[in-house]
Amino acid sequence: MVVDEAGGAAVDRIFHALADATRRDIVTRVLRHGQSVSTLARHYPMSFAAVQKHVAVLERAALVTKERRGREQVVHGNPAALRRAARLLDAYERIWRDRVHAIDQILAEDPER
Repeated sequence: MVVDEAGGAAVDRIFHALADATRRDIVTRVLRHGQSVSTLARHYPMSFAAVQKHVAVLERAALVTKERRGREQVVHGNPAALRRAARLLDAYERIWRDRVHAIDQILAEDPER
């Protein structure tokens, strides 16, 4: 049984984006409060352009949105996308718990029967 929901490509983008530690850190920061890309770039030992690329990956995955404020682009977190990923992980966990339960039942059966 494969657990997937409509928009499998969108889910793939979410997990691809979250596979990188820098992007996870960016999401954590912007979920607390929106930050400009330049402010975010100050936190990482990489170029501004590299941080922009990370933000672009997160934006394609809908984990963040960008809002133009004057000359700055302010990045905001999107909790709905994280909830979507959490629901999928919960579904996988239910499958594995059901499998473990089934194995437990098989092992607990009376061998005399």
